[in-house]
Amino acid sequence: MEQKTLLPALSCIIFFNLLCFAMAQEPPACQTTCGSLKLKYPFGTGAGCGSPTFQPYIACEIINKDQKQQQQLLLTTHTDSYPITSISYSTQTLTLTPPSMSSCSSMQPSPSNFGLDWASPFQLGRSTFILLSCQPPTSSLTLRGSSGIPVCDPSYSNLCASIYTCPSVVGLGLPLFPPTNTCCVYSPGNLDSKGELDLCGLKCAGYTSVVSLGDYPTDPARWEYGVTLKYSHGDLDSGIVDTKCNSCEMSDGVCGYRVDDLSFLCVCKNGYNTSSDCNNNFSPDQDLFWGSASNLPPAWKMWFALVVFWEISYSCFDLF
Repeated sequence: MEQKTLLPALSCIIFFNLLCFAMAQEPPACQTTCGSLKLKYPFGTGAGCGSPTFQPYIACEIINKDQKQQQQLLLTTHTDSYPITSISYSTQTLTLTPPSMSSCSSMQPSPSNFGLDWASPFQLGRSTFILLSCQPPTSSLTLRGSSGIPVCDPSYSNLCASIYTCPSVVGLGLPLFPPTNTCCVYSPGNLDSKGELDLCGLKCAGYTSVVSLGDYPTDPARWEYGVTLKYSHGDLDSGIVDTKCNSCEMSDGVCGYRVDDLSFLCVCKNGYNTSSDCNNNFSPDQDLFWGSASNLPPAWKMWFALVVFWEISYSCFDLF
């Protein structure tokens, strides 16, 4: 190869690599489900989907369960990642099942505190924390910096008596039917200044959280376990955006946003994405949700890339 053709040839190789990289970086379409959960605004499955306020904390991950791969919606905070088992869009609440949380069927020490990020759009909802295997007597347990205010509510001691009938208490190093003064119904219903349930500071080995006793207040095997959180919509939650989001979802689209300026976009299944809804695919303000200036759907973009690739390839091979 003559020296004068070396630079154009290298340019062609670089172009091929950049083209392949760009095609590999094609963002995935927004999903309307994650596992068994139906997803609507403000929840999303990736960048450009749902609300940008929720995106740093919510992810749809592939997990291995029962030797099978499946999708799981996770809430990640500074303490851990917590599986989301249910979402109520009407009440704006969700339920978590922390992996280290105990239940009647399984009790184990918790290696880390349960915690939330104060900057996140999530706060504790209506669920009851029960601290397990604490240093007795639990009547003396206080939060750090709380001027000695007790944190255990003795009026709910019946919950401790019930949960301690579960044979799985031995997983906490307790004997069967242990004394209830090692159990505490956590009455503040809130987290400390770090946004955590400080088990170590409270000198407790584990915890559980009860969403509902149902019709069986004395049968912990039938209680509903989990941590309920309330959530509020993010920065895009205004009257105009709510109207656009409802219209977008009614047109079988997914509410999302541009990753460059966080403005609202309706992500459509046919590859077009618009600032209104999927019934207006050809409106002049449409744009792709990842911020590209192009308004071509993915299939057309792929075809265009292949045509360009062929033309450049033909020109480059003429150099050799």
